[in-house]
Amino acid sequence: MTDLTPDDIRAARAAQPQLRDRDLADQLGIAEAQLVAAHIGQGATAAAAHPDGIMQAAATFGETMALTRNASCVHEKIGVYENYHPGAHAAMVLTDDIDLRIFPSHWRHAFMVEEETDTGLRRSFRVFDAAGDAVHKIFLRDAGAAEAWASAKAQIALPEQETLLQVAQRQPPEAPKSDMRKRDVLRKEWRRLTDTHQFLRLTSKLKMNRLGAYRIAGAPFVRALHPSAVDRMLEAVRDRQIDIMLFVGNRGCIQIHTGPIHRLKTMGPWQNVLDPGFNLHLRGDHIAEVWAVEKPTQRGPALSVEAFDAHGSLIFQIFGLGKEGRDSRPAWREIVEDLPTLTVETAE
Repeated sequence: MTDLTPDDIRAARAAQPQLRDRDLADQLGIAEAQLVAAHIGQGATAAAAHPDGIMQAAATFGETMALTRNASCVHEKIGVYENYHPGAHAAMVLTDDIDLRIFPSHWRHAFMVEEETDTGLRRSFRVFDAAGDAVHKIFLRDAGAAEAWASAKAQIALPEQETLLQVAQRQPPEAPKSDMRKRDVLRKEWRRLTDTHQFLRLTSKLKMNRLGAYRIAGAPFVRALHPSAVDRMLEAVRDRQIDIMLFVGNRGCIQIHTGPIHRLKTMGPWQNVLDPGFNLHLRGDHIAEVWAVEKPTQRGPALSVEAFDAHGSLIFQIFGLGKEGRDSRPAWREIVEDLPTLTVETAE
């Protein structure tokens, strides 16, 4: 609960127009969704938050920029919202450019936002979870989409437009959960996996979680890497021009880049991929643990590099891409095997 009124919030925004919404909200001690809601009637419109309606609208907008982030990494892709597959528990957008895994229960607040920028009017859809943290954002790039935007607003704008938004208390990240008594069972069942998606069901059955399992599994399943391995890995992927799948997400959405990366640029604590159609912004100073992880599948071993923050939250996952005509997995394995190991103590 905030003591700030919508007028207070708008005044703070006017005083610091260049500050990003997330940073300003943190500075004010409010949720980002509350910052946006304070501008209802002044550029923002509250909308129905279910992904079915939002994805239907997004499909009419032409070229867009899709943005999904967590506290440590921002993933941006240019493309068109097509091939949407609805689902009560999980939904998907499946195109070569925009590739999303959507978890509708976390899509709780949504806004259509129009704002003047240095480059002209910018229109965007912004979706937030119950605590008011950003889940997914859609930025329009097609200047001719004004009519589609107006039509979408007429269809999914909420009947009540409240500038004072109530949000739930933010849930803390789940700490790593391990159980050494079940280590042998974990290793035995790990060998039996036939699909990477089975892994979280396995850890749940054993009352562990992803990072907790990695911490006790040991070789040949996992290898702890030095945090500096992330930059080295990205540079090797760029230099060798291999295809990867790079996953970044939060509780409500996971966004995937498939393909190579070309341009890396470090700016302060940020490591950035700045490519046409794909940008990544990664806070290297947030990386606390990095693991090379191998899981058996019906199509052969799936090797990933996964980074976690100090709270145990997953920042990103990267896999080598195997496909007919261009299988990057052997080159990816060479890159991962060359990354520096971090010596950690694990109970035997």
